[in-house]
Amino acid sequence: MSTYLPTLKQLQYLVALHEHGHFGRAAEASFVSQSTLSSGIRELESLLGVTLVERSRRVVRFTALGNQVVAKAHRILREAEELSDLVQASGKPLAGQLRMSVIPTIAPFMLPRFLPRLRRERPDLELFLREETSQDAVESLQHGRVDCVLLALPFATGEVEQAHIAQDELYVAFPKNDPRDPPAMVPPSMIDEGRLLLLEDGHCLKDHALAACDRPELRASATMIGTSLHTLVQMVDNGLGLTMLPKMAVDAGILNGTEVVARPLKSKHAFREIALIWRKNSPRRDDFELLAEELRAG
Repeated sequence: MSTYLPTLKQLQYLVALHEHGHFGRAAEASFVSQSTLSSGIRELESLLGVTLVERSRRVVRFTALGNQVVAKAHRILREAEELSDLVQASGKPLAGQLRMSVIPTIAPFMLPRFLPRLRRERPDLELFLREETSQDAVESLQHGRVDCVLLALPFATGEVEQAHIAQDELYVAFPKNDPRDPPAMVPPSMIDEGRLLLLEDGHCLKDHALAACDRPELRASATMIGTSLHTLVQMVDNGLGLTMLPKMAVDAGILNGTEVVARPLKSKHAFREIALIWRKNSPRRDDFELLAEELRAG
């Protein structure tokens, strides 16, 4: 057994550099100076007797062995997080620090209703929130950067456990004075090719909307342009097309101050499932089940 072993801090610095690809950004994300992070990685390389990172003035490039070490570092850090979780889970339920990622098509509509009550009823809980797209959130979960994720299914999440929170119906949002006078339930055939505005790639709502319509030609002709649902609503309000919105956004007042008309989509699959997911076999499973109950009550 080696007398000197890598420290968790050194591995955290290495993982941060791999994630950000830049010493300055990695240092900022790690809340240390650039020199501290750089020194920590050099100490790790010296300890192991290998070069993990090729440095130049413009490029940070990991060696083949460096990439293997990063993959192992992710697993070690995740195990360390789970050790801490194991201890924390033995104390008061749903207390202490908990890090949760939430996707952008849920966060601004669900959290304002949920957080004030959670603060009142769970004063010992320190909930740290991180807003990310579904893909980034799942990656953060697998790499141990967060403990759980609030997202919409279906989505490829890998090996996780989950708790159902709610079923969120999909609506079609039309511009004011649309000549077709949208009916109470909008059939997918009423959605114009070339006029459908959706969120950019990386947002699972885009895929949920297209799957609900079950019209392959829409996938080819829809414009993936919006960075947020609020942006899409403003574009529809200005007559630039139509879009799809989740019911929770409509209920939260996203159409306030506009003349946009939103009607439910008439389809067997016109909904998304809101769920809380966490790593399989996490020792904090009871905490996540309690958190899911709180979310359902909200």
